[in-house]
Amino acid sequence: MTGNSIFRQLTYALFLLTCIHSSAATSVSFNRDIRPILSNNCYKCHGPDNAARKAKLRLDREMDSQFELKSGTRAIVPGDLQESELIYRITTKDNDERMPPAASKKHLTKNQIDLLKQWVKEGGKYEQHWSFTPPKTTLLPAVKQKNWPRNNIDHFILARLESEGLKPSPEADKATLLRRVSFDLTGLPPSLKELNAFLADSSLDTFEKAVDRLLASPRYGEHMTRYWLDVARYADTNGYQYDTHRSMWPWRDWVIRAYNRNLPFDQFTIEQLAGDLLPNTTLQQKVATGFNRNHPITIEGGVIDEEYRVEYVMDRVVTTTQTWLAMSVGCARCHDHKYDPVSQDEFYQIFSFFNSVADRGMSGFAPQLSVQSPEVLEQIADLDAKLKRMRAEAEPSAADLTAWEQALANIKADWSPHPPSRGRAISIVPKGGALTALNIKPFPNTVSAQITPVDTQTVAGRFVRVLIPGKAQYLG
Repeated sequence: MTGNSIFRQLTYALFLLTCIHSSAATSVSFNRDIRPILSNNCYKCHGPDNAARKAKLRLDREMDSQFELKSGTRAIVPGDLQESELIYRITTKDNDERMPPAASKKHLTKNQIDLLKQWVKEGGKYEQHWSFTPPKTTLLPAVKQKNWPRNNIDHFILARLESEGLKPSPEADKATLLRRVSFDLTGLPPSLKELNAFLADSSLDTFEKAVDRLLASPRYGEHMTRYWLDVARYADTNGYQYDTHRSMWPWRDWVIRAYNRNLPFDQFTIEQLAGDLLPNTTLQQKVATGFNRNHPITIEGGVIDEEYRVEYVMDRVVTTTQTWLAMSVGCARCHDHKYDPVSQDEFYQIFSFFNSVADRGMSGFAPQLSVQSPEVLEQIADLDAKLKRMRAEAEPSAADLTAWEQALANIKADWSPHPPSRGRAISIVPKGGALTALNIKPFPNTVSAQITPVDTQTVAGRFVRVLIPGKAQYLG
């Protein structure tokens, strides 16, 4: 799957998940509905923190929530509200047994209690963190206006609209459609030329062709890259007190090119995390690892070098995991995470990989890499190729040399014995193999005079330039 297509697939997947969750109002989701309730109200005493845990009860893990407690009860008995101690504790009128306890200053609303009841009644199923849940095919929801959907996504959109008593808006005109898709894919409005061409095209696949054109545009990569730059904490300055300039734009341009050339997502990942360690690594693969150098760097006098070196490593751990795992692991820096499934031990296991990087805390700019823009390198290569062609074209053939030598001999034979004037050049312009005229070009002036071959005895010059169509050669 390519870099561009992976982004589109993820976008569609998130959109579908939103629609599915919204339309499935009668189904309780642990991740969406239950985990937030338990995390905010119960995990402090019945969560991952072993030191703070009460009654040896954990509600953050499914198997622990169903263990038999010292009292002989179980917090959750799937499908059984009467036997589930959790339901009793959140509904009892006894203040000594009611949860959350009054001292916690927390209180469950009626809607939250109803959700917990429904969840237990439906089996009390836990779910993995959403980023670990593989997407799976979902049955299309039933809709009343069956002739409206054109694809599967439309079914979910229409089902939600109908559940809210709404109807789809009328289809937009062509100009509006092009404007919307242009902004979506490139961040820019269509030009008048593009708009006129779109309006004049009456073929059935007009819109599809416009989408293909926009996806092929360099502006597409520039627009889509913004989202990646945000999660990678890209900046052209150093942060902290002295927010001075830093040249991180070569990495930014690498990301833009990766989108525009459809770099596969696995390679997109490898090159940013460890492009410098690849066999026969290229300059651009090294540039890709700039992802790891986007962190702030301090140059403030008096800072403790080791303290800020560790801060840079922490930053890499948090950014890398958040970017590729879609998880917030920063909390595990100080304790086992209270929400995401990350322990403090796991945090520092990841930390160890980055901790071996040779960094400085104070003015930690090294190592640095001198990078020329690929666009500049392409221009240099193009100019070199043109220069090579020009030099090749300037090389005279054997026939040209014979004609030049004969013409030069004729001129030398007719030259007067007077000393040549400095700063003049004589151009011999053969036509059809025969000498027809002499061009006198005074230097530095650009004025030219023409004389016929019979006047050659009056011509004096220091340099002779022999010209034929498409060729140029200076002879002394």
